[in-house]
Amino acid sequence: MNKERLKPEHPMEALLRMDRMPHIWCPTCGIGTAVSCFITALEKIDYPLDKVVVVSGIGCTGRVAGYVKLDSFHTTHGRPIPFATGLKLGNPELKVVVFSGDGDIVAIGGNHFIHAARRNIDITVICVNNFNYAMTGGQVAPTTPLTALATTSPYGCFETPFSIPYLADSCGAVYVARWTALHIRRLTKSMVEALNKPGFSVVEVICPCSTLYARRNKLGTGLDLMKFYHESSVIKHGADTRELDIEFQKPMVVGKFVDRERPTFLESWNAQMKKALGEKFQPYGGSNEHD
Repeated sequence: MNKERLKPEHPMEALLRMDRMPHIWCPTCGIGTAVSCFITALEKIDYPLDKVVVVSGIGCTGRVAGYVKLDSFHTTHGRPIPFATGLKLGNPELKVVVFSGDGDIVAIGGNHFIHAARRNIDITVICVNNFNYAMTGGQVAPTTPLTALATTSPYGCFETPFSIPYLADSCGAVYVARWTALHIRRLTKSMVEALNKPGFSVVEVICPCSTLYARRNKLGTGLDLMKFYHESSVIKHGADTRELDIEFQKPMVVGKFVDRERPTFLESWNAQMKKALGEKFQPYGGSNEHD
């Protein structure tokens, strides 16, 4: 007797576009792990998912917007933050998340990053950092460690890289954390905290790129990189963000570095307009903005 086979349901199927699977990410890439952590975080926060929006740019991580079963925008290179800003200001009830890569967010998109942090726009930025432009061939990125090899640095990178936590902190972000793709539970917890934090929050995810970055630098497989994260990550909550530079294959500091209170952009706008207009003032921003 033939028995009908039941199609097994993926535990995250409710928040993934299964018709677009399998995804394009390479085996052992850490982006899929970051997405899994993000989905788990969404299930933990007390927020209606029909009001959650994901915005991505261009690059390997930029494909996230196409795989999550949420309202999402796959935008132009370096522009997810201004798209997200427009969404948040147009409808302040939305929970807006930028999910993209280091090349997209802090290279061509760096100017948008610093000004959104300065203004304290109420969005969450999840930046997957794999130290190179992986989708286009492994070129030097603004996060590539000194001496590391890349397509455009065959003799070693000589450009001092950005420290994403220091950049975010110095520009005014209210929440800043860094974890690797190995730290699944800790990364998920930071994503929950960032999603619940009013203001500009940033979570950096150090992610293996075994196909390009690791192969060119002879770092072994994706599993070798995960072992390196296990052996070389130093958890130091509240560390001075000026001391968080990542050196090539050296121990790196991870943890939650910044968690502070600061008026969001709309809170500041409402306060200024109330002062200027007096009784004529009508607050903008919905119930999730404070008076």
